Amino acid sequence: MQRKKLDVDIINDILKATMEAYPASVFVESLFHQYHERGGLSKKQLEGLYQKALKVPGLGVAKLATLEAEILKKPTRYKSTLPPTKPLYEKDTRPGELIEAILAKYPQHKRVLFFKSKYDNNDAFSPMDMAELEKFAKLLL
Repeated sequence: MQRKKLDVDIINDILKATMEAYPASVFVESLFHQYHERGGLSKKQLEGLYQKALKVPGLGVAKLATLEAEILKKPTRYKSTLPPTKPLYEKDTRPGELIEAILAKYPQHKRVLFFKSKYDNNDAFSPMDMAELEKFAKLLL
């Protein structure tokens, strides 16, 4: 992060003032270290610093206003909502209807019972299986 004037650093001044006011605060200490190591703070961290700095007695109003302006300059990041989940496999209803119609008329048909167990277990029907099932439906119904 490039600073325009190295001698004027409002955020550093505010961090030092809050460190003096709250010497046992781990939050302010971590912000202080991160600011000096990385050279900047995120918008959420600056907002937290602003809330702490409001409670510091003797901190100038101009410094708080500058910190607030820095917060407003930073972009607000929004998380998009998750897309609705779709099932991995959508069950085709056509084989189920054919199987039910055939089994209603012929409940002991072994090959159609095999197709029913395959359909109930969500196994995929191959085009040959589907053709065979349609052939049975055409012949038996």
